Amino acid sequence: MQAVQIERNFTQFVVFAEDSILSALNKITANKSRLIFVVSEAGILQGVLSDGDFRRWIGGSDVIDLGRPVTAAMNPHCIAAPEGTAGSDLAELFSQKIQVIPLLDDHGRVVAVARAARRQLQLAGRAIGDGAAAFVIAEIGNNHNGSLELALRLIDAAAEAGADCAKFQMRDMGRLYANAGDSNDMASDLGTQYTLDLLERFQLSDDELYQCFDHVLGLGLIPLCTPWDETSLEKLDRWGMAGFKVASADFTNHDLLSAIAATGKPLIASTGMATEQEIGSGIRHLRRQGAAFVLLHCNSTYPTPFKDVNLRYLQRLAELAEAPVGYSGHERGFAVPIAAVALGAAVVEKHITLDRAMEGNDHKVSLLPEEFSAMVAGIRAVEESLGSEAARSLSQGELMNREVLAKSLMAACPIPAGVPVTREMVRIQSPGQGLQPYRLNDLLGKVLSNAKREGECFFASDLDQPAAQPRSYRFAQRFGVPVRYHDLQHFSGASNLDLVEIHLSYKDVEVDIDAVLPPHVPMGLVVHAPELFAGDHTLDLCSRDHSYRRHSVAELQRVIDLSARLRGRFDCPEPVLLVTNVGGFSSQRHLDPREREALLERLVQSLAELRCDGVEIIPQTMPPFPWHFGGQRFHNLFVDADTIETFCRSQAMRVCLDVSHSKLACNHLHAPFSLFLERILPFTAHLHLADAAGVDGEGLQIDEGEVDWASVFRLLGSLAPRASFIPEIWQGHKNNGEGAWLALERLENHQLAQPAQQQHIKVAA
Repeated sequence: MQAVQIERNFTQFVVFAEDSILSALNKITANKSRLIFVVSEAGILQGVLSDGDFRRWIGGSDVIDLGRPVTAAMNPHCIAAPEGTAGSDLAELFSQKIQVIPLLDDHGRVVAVARAARRQLQLAGRAIGDGAAAFVIAEIGNNHNGSLELALRLIDAAAEAGADCAKFQMRDMGRLYANAGDSNDMASDLGTQYTLDLLERFQLSDDELYQCFDHVLGLGLIPLCTPWDETSLEKLDRWGMAGFKVASADFTNHDLLSAIAATGKPLIASTGMATEQEIGSGIRHLRRQGAAFVLLHCNSTYPTPFKDVNLRYLQRLAELAEAPVGYSGHERGFAVPIAAVALGAAVVEKHITLDRAMEGNDHKVSLLPEEFSAMVAGIRAVEESLGSEAARSLSQGELMNREVLAKSLMAACPIPAGVPVTREMVRIQSPGQGLQPYRLNDLLGKVLSNAKREGECFFASDLDQPAAQPRSYRFAQRFGVPVRYHDLQHFSGASNLDLVEIHLSYKDVEVDIDAVLPPHVPMGLVVHAPELFAGDHTLDLCSRDHSYRRHSVAELQRVIDLSARLRGRFDCPEPVLLVTNVGGFSSQRHLDPREREALLERLVQSLAELRCDGVEIIPQTMPPFPWHFGGQRFHNLFVDADTIETFCRSQAMRVCLDVSHSKLACNHLHAPFSLFLERILPFTAHLHLADAAGVDGEGLQIDEGEVDWASVFRLLGSLAPRASFIPEIWQGHKNNGEGAWLALERLENHQLAQPAQQQHIKVAA
């Protein structure tokens, strides 16, 4: 049977008959249910407007006026049901087209709506369930030990630890206990007497609890409270609590469940101490009441032995509930809640304390603030790692490692063009820069259009995908391609390039340039400094380790000196641009603003120690999660526009704007990329152009990512017309520069698509 959810807060589903069609359409868009119900001023149902009704109205109207009353377009024939209709009867009314049904009182007024239950609900505007991040509840309960000051400190700790919610408990002791909560009642057994003594001494007053709720809201968290009785429920509802928590002990208390459901607000119920039969009974009761609910798997022992946790029951609970499920834990540590999220928990509840040695059972099973913070970090890491069931694709880091560690199909001997490839002509060796070995049978018998040298890789273009070829290009800006010493001559003579950008390895710094370069190269020059130096030393001018920073300065000085010598062999009248990743990375997390400020101070100190005659250092803009030789780190400098612009202004420096890196940064920071370009292009000397996707998909081929290249060229032409660029497609140099030439073709198309007054195209000589 289709589960049914009754919502008594239904304003998102109704408009008044006098409202305009446009306002009704806006509400349809907002409620995401593809329809809206039309009511009179008295709330009496008049009809319905669905997407289909609107289309039919347009088709039959000579003049489309969205300002007309919604009654002009609505369908007066609307499926509805009387208030109190059984859930089983409502379920039969649902169909693929009908997912929301208005419920009417005896006068025909809409008093609620019934919806086909989804495994998601809304709590104070926060989605809980499928597709949403786990809702983390910091259970304070009575761990305040009756102290408002301690309660406020616990709320602060919960917020700092990353909780979404801080939860308390409210009891009317006189109504809750048969003996009015008298801990001196000698007739009580030992356990009850102990609990009553704690509760009697450790209660907060109603006003103190309200102060706590206000403080929770002030910190941006959602306050929740467990009402242990209907008197407490009434107080909490009057205060404005957005939802309620039901304790395990009350899941079999159907009267209290009914009272909570009657508020029309969602509830989160723990199921500890309940048998599966009792859980099933509670679920059926909640459905009959039309409640929106989450069920928490729970074992109500303090602490719970790991052998009794039985996390796999989460999946069974989800089948029974047909609603979001979660986990409320009383075991030691925080490994189990993290595992619960991996198994589908939409809610995690865990106690928090400032001192486990304090009086009270809950303290002993609570997490300290730093432990709670670690739990939240673990939960978020698991959520990020869960991914989806989409077809597996390789990350950028995997691609980088595959290039180094995997194998390719290579020519075992010289192969002339026009000759069919035989098995004897092919060997399998590292690195993995060409066709993967499983493509061997696809390659055999192919007739090559270009000759292969021994040891040269085979590529997809040798099968049935012709490689892009170099030609003359037209750009308004000076442009070039990335090169190494060994392929400089090949690339520089293949097209009308204005410059080359030599990418140095640390071994290149040792090379005698007389042995690898001609005395004069008639084109411009940009140099890209190595990131990695001998001894596994990654350049970091910001390191807090003084000796490490000084070593980085010394290594970069060697690169600067080499760049100055290279400048003399190229047409480079101005100081040669040296693209440098200056450092500022971290291995575990992004640094906070105070820590980043210290990095910048050390960077300024390092730059002041360098001698840069004839060389201009241009720090490269960086992605939030850079790939460092197959592994990922966190970058903290030259990522956001504020830091970059402030640094450039204060230090009178320019940057190399890496479009791919900075698009990823804007995606990560949820910042408009066009605004980033507007702020940083005026400080840009040179650009690296490649596409990007997500937060770490860098170096993609042009038009295969998320970059709006029309916008890039429009802003580039107006804000940095003298800046040069290269395409920096990952592995774009392979197969005779196939990726670079294809990138230039696509970039040229975007350049030529600009209005004529913005192009100022250079004509090749």
